Amino acid sequence: MKTIKIIDMTLCACAALRGSALTFKEKLEIARTLDRLKADAIELAPIAGGKADQLANKTIAATVSATLSAQVDIAAGNVDETWESVRNARHPQLNLLAPVSPVQMEYTCHKKAPAMLEAIKAQVERCRFHCENVEFTAVDATRAEPAFLRQAVAAAIGAGANRVTLCDTSGVMLPDEFGAFVAGLIADVPELAQAELYAQPSDQMGMALACAAAAVKAGASGVKCTAVPAGYPTLELVARFAQTKGADLDIAVGLRTTELNRAVKQLAWLLDTSREETSPTGNVGIGETANVTLDVNDEIGEVIKVVRQLGYELSDEDNAKVYEAFRRVATRKHFVGTKELDAIVASTALQVPSTYHIENYVINSGNVITATANILLDRNGEKLRGVGVGDGPIDAAFLAIEQIIGHHYELDDFQIQTVTEGRDAMGSALVKLRADGRVYSGNGISTDIIGASIRAYISALNKIVYEEA
Repeated sequence: MKTIKIIDMTLCACAALRGSALTFKEKLEIARTLDRLKADAIELAPIAGGKADQLANKTIAATVSATLSAQVDIAAGNVDETWESVRNARHPQLNLLAPVSPVQMEYTCHKKAPAMLEAIKAQVERCRFHCENVEFTAVDATRAEPAFLRQAVAAAIGAGANRVTLCDTSGVMLPDEFGAFVAGLIADVPELAQAELYAQPSDQMGMALACAAAAVKAGASGVKCTAVPAGYPTLELVARFAQTKGADLDIAVGLRTTELNRAVKQLAWLLDTSREETSPTGNVGIGETANVTLDVNDEIGEVIKVVRQLGYELSDEDNAKVYEAFRRVATRKHFVGTKELDAIVASTALQVPSTYHIENYVINSGNVITATANILLDRNGEKLRGVGVGDGPIDAAFLAIEQIIGHHYELDDFQIQTVTEGRDAMGSALVKLRADGRVYSGNGISTDIIGASIRAYISALNKIVYEEA
């Protein structure tokens, strides 16, 4: 029985579908979920520039066990930069995207066919220099000149590509046409015997699954899908097709179908009900966080590896401080989990002079009124006041702080827990803010949990301000 490979494009397609970039937290949750479902490959969008995309790729690479395929836009030519972001994945792959139709070559790359052919060869060779697995994606393949498409695919395989994807980008083909298109290319390009062939049909006419099925029948090794509807076949539909027609076509998929429905609903909720980017607490606490446990016998290298998986990029000096604090805690406890390690980082790493100080705050909240926060901060003797209206007192408080500083930072994580017991129990709050791809954490303790949360936010904010200065 032939196992059809499933390549998931959710991380690439859903940002465009939603109209806004995915947050670091969303990217990580999507990748973890797809990895649990046993997708054969998870495809990453091209690096847009800056440190945030690179750090997100590095964190995902350290987390998932599936093949991690990083897209490289041939027009950008940033092969080396992309490779650096995924090189530590268990199964890294570079995927070169190149337009092959006349209109797309002219519009996106300003190249004629001969020049594009040379560019494909050169860029595939560059990818192959770094990576054993290289994919060549023929964008808008169904509108390409047949002779040039055959040349492009043969040239890419000759230059080192071992995977080829054919895209019906404009969605112009019916299922029988797409099947004949795939079969014809396999017959005309003998080099395809040395490579895996994937199909990426469009759902412009609502026929993506039928086109994918036709491609599989014609000899394709895999299908590109998304977990939620995004203009391509969905994981659930492809899995249902394999279950229904698998015996007749002698095919199967390796997805964990028993978990598929629940996981897809979780991702759909994550992507469709996200708060606006201006809300500090928009996507915090969604999904599962990997719970790693460490003990006193773990060396500094293992501890810092977990710290990096939590999203922190610390200096050698701060790493040493974190490990020293970890050892003190670990000698008193049987194990140290990720929550304790987060708190250790927040209280020991990057301790800086305070730029912002809390003067006072007033919070109004209840079940019949909208939560408001009025906060007064001091910055170098200057009194700054902000007023926020939010979905709960903490959301309102964070919005008031953002109004004062005039900037929105992505809230990577927010945790609250008790430190002591009883009616006058102390509460501890942990806030993790992300700036330029790096995570900064702050810790606050108070009998007032809202006050602890404000102090934790200000603590993380002071670290960001110090670094930026």
